[in-house]
Amino acid sequence: MKIVWNEKMADLSDVLKKEKIHSFLVNKDGERLFQYFKNNKLENKMNKINSVTKSITSSLIGIATNQGLIPDISTPIKEFFPSLRNDLDERKQLITIDHLLTMSAGFDWPEMTDWRGWPQMIHSGNWVKYCLDKPLLNSPGESMNYNSGCSHLLLAILQKATSKSAEQFANEHLFSHLTFNDYIWHSDPQGINIGGFGIHLTVHDMLKFGELYLRQGKKGKQQLISEEWIASTTVAKYMTYPHFGHYARHWWVHEDTTSDKFYFAMGMGGQYICVVPTRGIVIATTCDTHGRTLTPLRIVKSLLSQYEVS
Repeated sequence: MKIVWNEKMADLSDVLKKEKIHSFLVNKDGERLFQYFKNNKLENKMNKINSVTKSITSSLIGIATNQGLIPDISTPIKEFFPSLRNDLDERKQLITIDHLLTMSAGFDWPEMTDWRGWPQMIHSGNWVKYCLDKPLLNSPGESMNYNSGCSHLLLAILQKATSKSAEQFANEHLFSHLTFNDYIWHSDPQGINIGGFGIHLTVHDMLKFGELYLRQGKKGKQQLISEEWIASTTVAKYMTYPHFGHYARHWWVHEDTTSDKFYFAMGMGGQYICVVPTRGIVIATTCDTHGRTLTPLRIVKSLLSQYEVS
């Protein structure tokens, strides 16, 4: 596979090697078009996918909602966290499940700035309480602010609604159907699976998850996630961080005139699942770029805009 790189034809493998990418898989219409691994050991390695976890969290909320286990996403979260009824800031009673999905709950949460990507709830003995106790800077729905605490509250709600851990629910309704090879999902001190960054997966299983979304939630003849949920959660809602793209409901959305519109899950350090519906393409990539999280996204954009993938 060739792409135009710095105005010259360059082999994609050379680009990936230069940028220290660990793995890069491209499927088109369900068939493997390209694959790259930095070394043989990385082919089946379980990767810490960081915030790619958030898109899996979104899918589980969708499955539970479709099954009637979770009410409509417009439901206020005070129904699951009654303590909010006694909070001095009455606006917290207006926070809905959808505000958590769109990260527009309004909490004072400088994850992208002062905290440099590390949510401070990890130092707390009770992550859910930490999240709920944070003051509001904005009214719910007013603006989006990146918040892994919102993701964690979603899985706390899932556990309350299903009487199962997110891992148990996911394995029953999602992971087993996708035949994931293996995975690890860490939990908080109360045993709630981490909604924002807790999963380890192989890049092959990351690709399977992307393929499920490309196929509108179908695995074979089974509808694991409804088409309506996928459509509603991958549509741009907020433009808060232009260098990333628009935010939807626990998915990012890339929209410009230089390449196909696509949506993607993104994790710190360069973990990605990109879905390009117009081309039938799914891309999964892992790496350890530390402060250069956007490097794989830049490669994907270049690939789609400068090379006719066929």
